[in-house]
Amino acid sequence: MPRKIIYFINPISGTKDKAPVLKIIEERTKQQNIPYEILHTNAQGNYHFLKEKIEQEGVTDIVVCGGDGTVSQVAATLMEEDVNIGIIPMGSGNGLALAAKIPKEINKALDVIFTGRARYIDSFFINDTFSCMLCGLGFDAQVAHDFARQSSRGLGTYIKKTLENFITAKPYSFEIVNKGKSFAAEAFFISIANSNQFGNQFTIAPKASLNDGLLDIVVVKKMSKLRMLLAIARQVTAGKINEHDDKTFHERDVLYFQTPQLIIHNLDKAPLHVDGDPAYTAQKLVIKIIPDAFKLIQPAG
Repeated sequence: MPRKIIYFINPISGTKDKAPVLKIIEERTKQQNIPYEILHTNAQGNYHFLKEKIEQEGVTDIVVCGGDGTVSQVAATLMEEDVNIGIIPMGSGNGLALAAKIPKEINKALDVIFTGRARYIDSFFINDTFSCMLCGLGFDAQVAHDFARQSSRGLGTYIKKTLENFITAKPYSFEIVNKGKSFAAEAFFISIANSNQFGNQFTIAPKASLNDGLLDIVVVKKMSKLRMLLAIARQVTAGKINEHDDKTFHERDVLYFQTPQLIIHNLDKAPLHVDGDPAYTAQKLVIKIIPDAFKLIQPAG
């Protein structure tokens, strides 16, 4: 089947000027003799018009030139469409691209678009909200909310907001229901991950896979700030799965387990982020995996 590509450019993702990227995309795609169109993303995240466009124009690939939030919005719209989704990483974290081993350098990322292979990956719902890779409650979500309000984006701004929030971080109260068991936890943050990445090669859930039918849950419990740094460092380097059994629950600083679904009662209404973008929080969060949610173009190897 002949290919036709729509490229979506997010004009505010990351920090780079988009003009040189557009030029490279146009030149490389013309060299491949592939029909294409370049569109801008929209602030509302409304891409329902794509369904009709795919059907009427024979579009085979939607390539997002942006970050995880934009990928998530597009993928949520196209879950039931027979179309491939590609990524040219241009966000601040690029967690999904890094997890899928998609290079950040524009020409190498385009090589994946032209010669890679589309494979199904999982996603999940948190209540009625779609997520393609990672949600968080608590500390990291507050960072996402603060970061979104900044006029200047990029890694430097993200690090600054992370440090500011680390100083003032407080634990939140949660009740987690998993596999028929309920347990309470005071935690600085909870990560719900389908990808192993926070972004920028920070692997909060090292065992996570994009297509294993499981969510990786990381609960960083209440402790001193210094101890929390050490616990997170151990989590990133080791990432041992430890189911929350009653005998050893209180001995652990970090809980890390896998499950296809769970319920989190967010007793203090801790802030929420979805794929790095701030989201409305709720007191009850029902989280379920979506196996084989969409086809992502990945390196062929």
